[in-house]
Amino acid sequence: MALYAIGDLHLSLNTDKSMEVFGKGWQGYVQRLEAAFAQLNEEDVTVLCGDLSWGMSLEESLEDLRFLHRLPGRKILMKGNHDYWWNTASKMEKFFAAHGLTSLDILHNNCKWYGDVALCGTRGWFYELDGGHNEKMLLREAGRLETSLKAAGDRPKICFLHYPPLYQGYSCPEILHLLRQYDVRACYYGHLHGQSHRRAVEGEHHGTRYALVSADYLEFTPKKICD
Repeated sequence: MALYAIGDLHLSLNTDKSMEVFGKGWQGYVQRLEAAFAQLNEEDVTVLCGDLSWGMSLEESLEDLRFLHRLPGRKILMKGNHDYWWNTASKMEKFFAAHGLTSLDILHNNCKWYGDVALCGTRGWFYELDGGHNEKMLLREAGRLETSLKAAGDRPKICFLHYPPLYQGYSCPEILHLLRQYDVRACYYGHLHGQSHRRAVEGEHHGTRYALVSADYLEFTPKKICD
């Protein structure tokens, strides 16, 4: 059994929004994802760090969710800024159950477990969104992250975010404070594409290890975190 992470799959199996228009780095990305996941086992767990489907509703995202379900192992889904299909946890769980999507789970206002390790997270927030600082949304996301971290108790914690909390020329103090306060040992994030990869912050900072797991950065191969 092993734990993996990858984000920003940007699936569009039922919509006309393929990422292949963004250049050869995205050519055949669905097939590349499928081939990479084929190396995983059914006992493995993969955290999907947001921006999973271009669908505008659960129904429109169904083919993308079915694709995720067919991939080996358990998949833990998180919300990204483009996941317009995302709904309340209860509605998503009912939808998953109704369509037999039994390998999909949701990380949202909770934590999940990988052995004794707590998997915590939320979407996160960028100050630059909407042209400025949106304190209400930032505090909401920080509150969701703290809810997730508190649910872990005193167990070892790994955090997953969609937005990077730390970026060359940018940081989110509210999120970083929580990572330090709750002694989070590692943080995996997505959202950054193309030229933005160069500004990603990786490695250890203030006791937490950071790593970018956007699909195009990983060449569409899930990043192994631990056995």
